[in-house]
Amino acid sequence: MKRIGFALALCAVLVAAVPAQAADTRTHDDSYGTKATYAPGQNPRTYQRPPAGFAPVFTENVSRHGSRAATDSGDGDLLLPLWDKAEAQGQLTRIGEEFGPKARALQDAMATVGYGNLSARGQQEMRSTARRMQQRLPGLFARIARDGEKIDVVSSGQGRAVDSANLYAGALGDTDPALKPLIGATRTDKDLLYFHKAPGGAAYRDYIANDQRLARTLTSLTDQPRTHQAAAGVLRRIFKDAFVQQIPDQVAAAQAVYNLYAIAPAMSEESPGGRGWGMDRFLSRRDASWFGYLSDVEDFYEKGPGFADSDITYKMAGVLLDDLFQQVEAVRAGTGDLGAELRFTHAEEIIPLAALMGLPGSTKAATPDQPYTYADNAWRGASVAPLGANIQWDVFEKNGRYLVRMLYNEKETAFKAACHPISKGSTFYDLDTLESCFGRDAEPGGPPLTARGA
Repeated sequence: MKRIGFALALCAVLVAAVPAQAADTRTHDDSYGTKATYAPGQNPRTYQRPPAGFAPVFTENVSRHGSRAATDSGDGDLLLPLWDKAEAQGQLTRIGEEFGPKARALQDAMATVGYGNLSARGQQEMRSTARRMQQRLPGLFARIARDGEKIDVVSSGQGRAVDSANLYAGALGDTDPALKPLIGATRTDKDLLYFHKAPGGAAYRDYIANDQRLARTLTSLTDQPRTHQAAAGVLRRIFKDAFVQQIPDQVAAAQAVYNLYAIAPAMSEESPGGRGWGMDRFLSRRDASWFGYLSDVEDFYEKGPGFADSDITYKMAGVLLDDLFQQVEAVRAGTGDLGAELRFTHAEEIIPLAALMGLPGSTKAATPDQPYTYADNAWRGASVAPLGANIQWDVFEKNGRYLVRMLYNEKETAFKAACHPISKGSTFYDLDTLESCFGRDAEPGGPPLTARGA
């Protein structure tokens, strides 16, 4: 009875929320979810200068791999036989006649790249971000080269993360050949950068597999009349109505169309002439936005802020936040020999870390009477963890005092509200202040306390 009552209450809230959802204004990029391609969030020329006398002594990052091909051929395998059948029966729309050749060419391009592998765009994203890091901190990298400090490179061990790490490190070495012998071979640390599949993520995996509240919520939010309307709208752009009625699972078929739409920009360099694939012709903006929202629903509840009374989705990111602090603390203590620490991982790690740290867009969780919708929650996969997303800390020192500046997708970003910068409006934070703000002064070297809203 309790489960029925919860479901009815949630559905009542959703009915009230849907009109606001539809009326919400947002950028079209949101429709790509976490498949959105990367763009730096700020012109480097507008970064604040460090206070007088402070010099850069260390930098570190956590980066998602760059743009990639789809992880498998499932979407094309579902759609192309349908398209072939509709073509044979004369059941394609005028626009739909274009879909099969475009989808088949995109599938072939992804197969050539290798499913799950970095695309040419993804490779360039990594190189460009690395070069901007060097251009942001030329004095630091000159010091690293002069003093023989090391640059440590670590990845999740997954192919696209390893490739991203190697491309990033290679681009840094290309900026100054003196750096090349100082850049370590990319090593693997799954506990740190693939924690959702490591032993530390066991409770999280149980939540994903078995939590009934999660299952009910995802079903209630995704299996709405609007979803079926959007699915029919997508399919009717490609197939004539009589054929659409023959498709047994219209939502699954429309989802596959959306998935090809979402991954196409990541594969733009492999398109004919590099002009793009034109997959946006097969979804209206309204329907693309709805399927983008559904993608964000899943990521929000499974990886992001999730439910307000639980930290299961992001608590495990503590190992990564702890490592960020430990690296800076080693610099201050003089116990390390690194000038830079470079980490390469996945959305499954970036999204929980953003929630744990309370980064912009990741500060508000859902409640039973206020589920996640675009209308009342700022969380967007396209801005929280696009392909190539990154969090970077730059460290500056003067007379034994250390300051930290954070960049989130290369935009100067404040730490959570409880942390105070060195002056109002500054993007620089005293390391001691950050340690206190994150609870590290109470338990030196211990795991960080939950950050969201603290």
